[in-house]
Amino acid sequence: MKKQIIIALAFSISAFSFAQKKELKSAEKAIKNNNYAEAVAALNQAETLMSTMDDKLKAKFYYLKGQALYASGKGNAEDIDAAIESFGKVKGAYKTEIAAVKQEMVNSLITSGNKAYESKNYKIASSNFERVYNMNIKDTAYLYYAAATAVSIPDYDRALVLYDKLKKLGYTGIEQQYFAVNKETSEEEAFSNKSLRDISVKSGTHIKPTNKKSESKKSEIVKNVALIYVSNGDNEKAIEAMKDARAESPDDINLILTEANVHFKMGNTDEFKKLLEEATKMDPKNPELQYNLGVVAAESKDFEAAKKYYNKAIELDSNYINAYINMAALVLGEETALIEEMNGLGSSAADDKRYDELKEQRQQLYRDAIPFLSKALEIDSKNVSAATTLMNIYSVLGETDKYKAMKAKVDELSN
Repeated sequence: MKKQIIIALAFSISAFSFAQKKELKSAEKAIKNNNYAEAVAALNQAETLMSTMDDKLKAKFYYLKGQALYASGKGNAEDIDAAIESFGKVKGAYKTEIAAVKQEMVNSLITSGNKAYESKNYKIASSNFERVYNMNIKDTAYLYYAAATAVSIPDYDRALVLYDKLKKLGYTGIEQQYFAVNKETSEEEAFSNKSLRDISVKSGTHIKPTNKKSESKKSEIVKNVALIYVSNGDNEKAIEAMKDARAESPDDINLILTEANVHFKMGNTDEFKKLLEEATKMDPKNPELQYNLGVVAAESKDFEAAKKYYNKAIELDSNYINAYINMAALVLGEETALIEEMNGLGSSAADDKRYDELKEQRQQLYRDAIPFLSKALEIDSKNVSAATTLMNIYSVLGETDKYKAMKAKVDELSN
C-alpha cells in the first residue's frame, strides 16, 4: 500500500513538472513570435504551479515574465514596473540576457522621458526618469530629474519623497565635465565624456582641453524642499531644511538667498532683510541684492534707505530697469502728502501762499521723476507703464510738445 502511494506521488510530481515546462515553452515560443498576450496567459498558468518549481525553473519563469510584460517596449507603465520587478527576482541566471533587455528598456524610457519633458508632460517624464533610476540605482542623476519634474507637475508630496532619497544618498549633482576649444570657431565646446574630447584633440579639430566641475544641485534641492514646505503651510520644516543646508555650506550665498526668500514668503520681513544684508556682504557688487534691500526698506516705509539701495543697484548696473521704476515710484509717492495738505487749505492769503508753495513742490517731484522714467523707457522702449506716467507728467507740467510725443508713443504701444 505504501509503495503504491509513493508511486502515485511520484507520478503526480512528474505531471506537475511536465505542465510547468510545457507552459514555459509555450511562453518562450510566443515571445519569440512577438505574441506577448499569449505569453502572459501561458505564464499565468505556470504561476499556479510556482510552489513546485525548482530554482532553475523559477529563474526562467521570472525572466520570461519580464520579457512578456515589457513586450519589446509596447507594455504600459504598470507592465514595465512589473517587468522590472520580475527581472529582479531572477537568481543566478540569464544575467547577460536581462542586462541587454534592461539596457533597451533604459534607452526607451530615457527617450520617451525626454520627449515628454520637452512637450511639458511632466508626469510621464518624472515617472520614466524614476524607472530609469530604479533599474540602475547608481545613476542618481535620474532620481534628481524625477524629483525636479515632479515639482513641475506639480506633485509636491511625491517630490518630497524623491528629494528625501537624494538627501539620504548625499547627492550633490557635481559632475566632471570635459571641454575643448573648436579650432574653426574658437569657441569652447562641451563633450559628453573624456574619450570623445581626447579623440577630437588628437584629430586636431580641437585644442586646449580642460576639465571642470559642474555646480552643485544641493542649493536648488534644498530650495525646492523648503518652498514645498512653505506651500504646504509647514513653515517650521521649511526653516529647518534651510538651517540644515546652511550648516553644511555656510558660505553658499545661494542657500542664504533661498532662506531669505522662504522668510519673505512667510512674511518675516526683518529676517529677510537680515539675510539679504548678510548676502550683500558676501557679494557687494550684486545689484539684485541691493534692489531687494530697497524693496524691503520701501515696504517698511524707510524711503531714504530704499533710495540709497536703489541708487546702489543702478550704480552697479546702469540698465537695472526695476531700480529706475521703483525710484520714480518713491519720488511720486511723496505727492500724496502734498495733495492732502493742498486739499485741506482754506482761502486766506496765507493759505493761498502755502498752496502755491505746495504746487511748486509737487511739480518738482514730477521733474525729479522724469529722469528715472526716461531711463526706464530707454532700456525698455515698450514699457507702456513708464510711457503713460511720463505722458501724464508732461501734461501736468504743461510741456505740450513732450506730452504729444509721449501720447503718440503710448497710443502706438497700446495698439
